[in-house]
Amino acid sequence: MLGSIYIGLSGMNAFSKGLQTISNNVSNMNTSGYKANSVTFSDMFSQGSPGLSFTPNGSDEQAETGVRLDTPRIDFRQGDLQQTGNALDLAIQGSGFLALLNDGNIYYARTGRFQVDEQGYIVQQGSGYRLAVLDGANQLTAVNVDAKRTNPPVTTTKIVFADNLSSTATDATVSNIAVFDTLGGKHVWQVKFAPVAGTPGQWTATVTDDAGATVGTGTLNFTGGVIDPASSKITVTSGTGAAAFDVLLDFSSGVTSFSSGTVSTIRAASSDGNAPGALSEVTIDADGQVKLSYTNGKTALLGAVAIADFRDPQSLQRTGDGLFQDKIGMDRRLVGSGVEGAGKLVSGEVESSNVDLSHEFGELILIQRGFQAASQVVSVSNDMIQQLFAMRGQG
Repeated sequence: MLGSIYIGLSGMNAFSKGLQTISNNVSNMNTSGYKANSVTFSDMFSQGSPGLSFTPNGSDEQAETGVRLDTPRIDFRQGDLQQTGNALDLAIQGSGFLALLNDGNIYYARTGRFQVDEQGYIVQQGSGYRLAVLDGANQLTAVNVDAKRTNPPVTTTKIVFADNLSSTATDATVSNIAVFDTLGGKHVWQVKFAPVAGTPGQWTATVTDDAGATVGTGTLNFTGGVIDPASSKITVTSGTGAAAFDVLLDFSSGVTSFSSGTVSTIRAASSDGNAPGALSEVTIDADGQVKLSYTNGKTALLGAVAIADFRDPQSLQRTGDGLFQDKIGMDRRLVGSGVEGAGKLVSGEVESSNVDLSHEFGELILIQRGFQAASQVVSVSNDMIQQLFAMRGQG
């Protein structure tokens, strides 16, 4: 009967611990990235005859000794994704973990809210742990934007023209062509086309700058409306001395000279070069790359956000704040977003808790009834022992 009391107590102890697990799940129902713990129990046995009986040759009998709470398993099922409006908030659609670096330690998280700190690192809000990207050797490294806060100027070297220069027009002009000098200064050029008198199919191209000064001239020759390759490229030089730079006017990409009335459609299809730009925004693009946007319209990539994929995520250890750490020797892959079966990174969203309240409340009822039943066993066993003690002196 004493054994029954201990068995009942083991049940009460196991159900009490189970209640702690459920209460922790319910308490974290609104914790971003929280993964619920499961509640399972295992029976316990001992080898040999129970009680005080003597068995000289031993016994193979198994004695029931109660119940225990199993080591909780983490439910890594996907939680719902919620939009936040912050471009640096990250979640993973599918398997895998974000990698965070702090003082030589690596932490893993399913989701996180990030910002750029005063040192230029992308860090998790609150903890200050640094978001890791993959370097050239596919290893984890913290990403810093300080060295990329300015996008340097690029001198214009080429302007590409397209479409038709009407053979029956008296002139044509392409205006508002943005050109950048060696220091990133912006100039607005125009190119005026005039037919050469007495020479059908021949045009003079005159380039002027925003001050009206002539930058350079050249001649275009067309035969049957098709430009002569020998005259399809004109080089002009702007500036003087060390500040001088050459710009190639390229008419070889489909420029024609057919009759189309007096209206020409010739245009500057593209040109290179840009002014310097200041960093305006740090985001994560659709491919999971850290993307820098500048005021001059240019962008730059700093590397792919690392996703750590574990063969056995159950071996990860919780450290609080939605973070995990791995054990030495755990099988881990480091990949980019959506690569080799890993999850896909989603920016501007966070993963909510995956706690299922209806399931937890159902488990809560079972835990409560189990505790009541186990306590009843202890109570009945105690009553029987008291009855046994009351037999002394009777008869």
